[in-house]
Amino acid sequence: MHVKHWVAILLLALATLTGALCVQADVVTDANARAVDIASKLPATPPAVRVMAFVQVSVFEAVNAITGRYPPLQGKINAAPGASVDAAVAAAARTALSKLMPAAHQAAIDADYEAALKLVPDGPAKTSGVAVGEQAAAACLARVDEGLTLPDTYRPHAAAGVYVPTLLPAVPNWGKRKPWVMTSGSQFRPGPPPALTSEKWTRDYNEIKALGAKNSTQRTPEQTAIARFWEATAPVVYWPVARSVAAAPGRDATANARLLAIAAMAMDDALTAVFDAKYTYNFWRPITAIRNGDTDGNDATERDPSWTPFIDTPMHPEYPCAHCIVSASLGAVLEAELGGGPVPSLSSASYTAGGAVRTWKTVADFVQEVAVARIYDGVHYRGSTEVGTVMGKQIGELAVKSFPKPIR
Repeated sequence: MHVKHWVAILLLALATLTGALCVQADVVTDANARAVDIASKLPATPPAVRVMAFVQVSVFEAVNAITGRYPPLQGKINAAPGASVDAAVAAAARTALSKLMPAAHQAAIDADYEAALKLVPDGPAKTSGVAVGEQAAAACLARVDEGLTLPDTYRPHAAAGVYVPTLLPAVPNWGKRKPWVMTSGSQFRPGPPPALTSEKWTRDYNEIKALGAKNSTQRTPEQTAIARFWEATAPVVYWPVARSVAAAPGRDATANARLLAIAAMAMDDALTAVFDAKYTYNFWRPITAIRNGDTDGNDATERDPSWTPFIDTPMHPEYPCAHCIVSASLGAVLEAELGGGPVPSLSSASYTAGGAVRTWKTVADFVQEVAVARIYDGVHYRGSTEVGTVMGKQIGELAVKSFPKPIR
């Protein structure tokens, strides 16, 4: 990461510490916030989301082994009577992070762990809690798949002898990973993107050409603020939204461990699904399409040879929108959790917007803002945001449906 990114992360941390994102926390949400800070130091979003899925499932298994409210996800975990939930959460998070993060981050992982354990009185409850957490994480980590071990065989598209940019795209094999709740990465694969001679393509092309350009005169100041905010990626910009719901009065550690585990699995599966689709269709990004607008066979899509998007284009195919599938999968989980009841103030901060905080009155408002932001960013067509949002909703609903029902 370059210096600008680290400065932005610092600003976000300062905003959080000064109360910009003040919420009522418990041991589970505290552990989530600490793990997000560590996982977000990975250089790419999909691996960071994957790490958080293993952390949150491990934390749920640890808490649930002690409270016994749900059937286990990974098999029975033995918990001594009176084992400390706080110690179990700390040990589960540390064990998962230690396994999945590069060794360079171990000191930070251990420091968070030791700080959390200092709050737990020494004694059998603490010792038992640590054992439960470690056992829970070990059971979860036994399923480490992965498409991560598959060789990167992405084949750049080029005519013989013709130069193409030589930076390989991100995670071309991610869609082959073992999902948490889906049957495969292709379970929710959508149909193809619109034909280049269609009215839908014409609409999407001309809209993003106007609104998504770096120096657009049609994008409003508010749209620009939204675009800049959602240049930030998961997990750091999404988890505060989940914690907004977890902080509602009357919730306990088991309820929050369950909520965050479902959300983590849904968002991880969402990225598996979206990268399956992206590399199936290999659809061109706006910067490619607009600079080659005279080659698509559509007289209504005029070429702009110097067009540049508002933000840097991510290094993977366009269709569908990854931000949209992640936000919609999280949104579906949160809506199910709220069950039509009152919606707490949802908020998050963005390291790409100088630590700025945005709030949403409804889950739907949050999901919709993420989708339009990617149009204002100049990196996704409207049709792609719509498809990604539908996919994410399906995956989030599946994650909720697939989770074990309470024992009592």
